[in-house]
Amino acid sequence: MTINRRQLFGRAASAAATIMVSQPIFACSADTTGLEDDGSSDTIAPGSASASCILTASLTEGPYFVDERLLRSDIRADPTTGALSAGTPLDLTFNVARLSRGTCAPLTGAYLDVWHCDAVGVYSDESANNASGRRFLRGYQITDASGVAKFTTVYPGWYSGRAVHIHFKLRLFAGATRTYEFTSQVFFDEALTSVVHATPPYAIHGARDTRNAMDGIYNGLSTAQKSALTLSTTKTEDGYSGIINLTVNVG
Repeated sequence: MTINRRQLFGRAASAAATIMVSQPIFACSADTTGLEDDGSSDTIAPGSASASCILTASLTEGPYFVDERLLRSDIRADPTTGALSAGTPLDLTFNVARLSRGTCAPLTGAYLDVWHCDAVGVYSDESANNASGRRFLRGYQITDASGVAKFTTVYPGWYSGRAVHIHFKLRLFAGATRTYEFTSQVFFDEALTSVVHATPPYAIHGARDTRNAMDGIYNGLSTAQKSALTLSTTKTEDGYSGIINLTVNVG
């Protein structure tokens, strides 16, 4: 039996003997109250780059990152054909902050890549699924003055061995030189995924074989880390919107 790299990666993820969490989640202040010595809350203003000064856990990049350099907020289309990926619309907002001397501030000018599989579990520009040369569901944005990057995509499907997820990568550059890189993944509420995946075009792919509780990468996280990397969603007219608050220690 031939095993392609997707199946191999799925099996490895399920086993999860190791996991890259090089930037663990923890409160910025010295104690666990989230307060500085003067009693003030260790947070930044609501609506800016992060709701709280908490570092985000990094996770493995996986085998499907391709540096396509597609600067766009709507990542649904294949730029070669113009065809839109089918699925339930999903608007993503990343509020990005940097930790500096115990406080957080919006991280501006950062390159944020997002990529994920389509409704039936296929990644674009990946030869094992006959998707080479296609570039749907990939793209990047540059964080604005408030540290915000927004994307329009579709709710991800599933593939064997992994829970439903979205990959993201944050990079800083000085000219053409990359000075910082951070990679992680976003997960989804299982009840919401069950609702979405019961509808077309997801339903034709059948029931997913791996949920969060069975995913080795997800289960390498602490309870707090799982919560921070699970997308907070609200219902929209035709789909969902979700927010991830991302805080990194650039140094």
